[in-house]
Amino acid sequence: MSDDATRPASDGDRVPLEPPSAADSVGAALGNAARRAGLDPAKHGSTGAAVWSAMGGVRGILESVLPSLAFVVLFTLTIDPETRQGNLWLSLGVSVGLAVVFTLARLIAKSPPSAAIGGLLATAGAAVLALVTGRGQDNFVFGFFTNGAYGTAFLVSALIGWPLIGLAAGYLLGEGTRWRADRRKRLAYTWLSLAWAALFAARLAVQLPLYFAGDVTALGTLKIVMGLPLFAPMLAVTWLVVRSLSPRRES
Repeated sequence: MSDDATRPASDGDRVPLEPPSAADSVGAALGNAARRAGLDPAKHGSTGAAVWSAMGGVRGILESVLPSLAFVVLFTLTIDPETRQGNLWLSLGVSVGLAVVFTLARLIAKSPPSAAIGGLLATAGAAVLALVTGRGQDNFVFGFFTNGAYGTAFLVSALIGWPLIGLAAGYLLGEGTRWRADRRKRLAYTWLSLAWAALFAARLAVQLPLYFAGDVTALGTLKIVMGLPLFAPMLAVTWLVVRSLSPRRES
């Protein structure tokens, strides 16, 4: 190695910055994503306000629930007793149509459309798969892969000592990865990450048997029940723990 690699920089020298570690990159990405979702300690002092913001308020809840609810209700009401299948074109058409309306509403209001667009793409992709196979339960297949991926990520991160909750909280609160030197924080973030992994695993454990049984009504109903009603309390607990462990700011 030449001396140029180690000598102090002089005027006009350009010193290359070392690339951030994988943990730094992941933590920064997670922290920024959490802040964009509304989990910003600088804006929300209460847990309720933070959770409500992260869910997107009334609009976010409707965007998350209505397309699935419409599909389940219409599919159930149009089930043929002989084939045990509902009207896929009607139920999927209304479901995708609602997602389109929500996306257009965000675009017209010039609000961040990323959540609605993501929901629209997921809804449309699932609808195409269900129409190709002709099976209503296939409308939920993408959700299984999503839950499996998230659950695996949370579980693996906790087992290797770099829990995702810690990475996100560290950068969200301006602490970086210094929390790993604090045993109490490290344990808390590990258990929180394991709890999130358990939530995603529970969804798969309950819903997959219904998928293989072809019970679209029960599957769709439990997907809704195990969605926001479980997500919101888990997010609230996570936020409470993270805020209780964060450095106290002087008034």
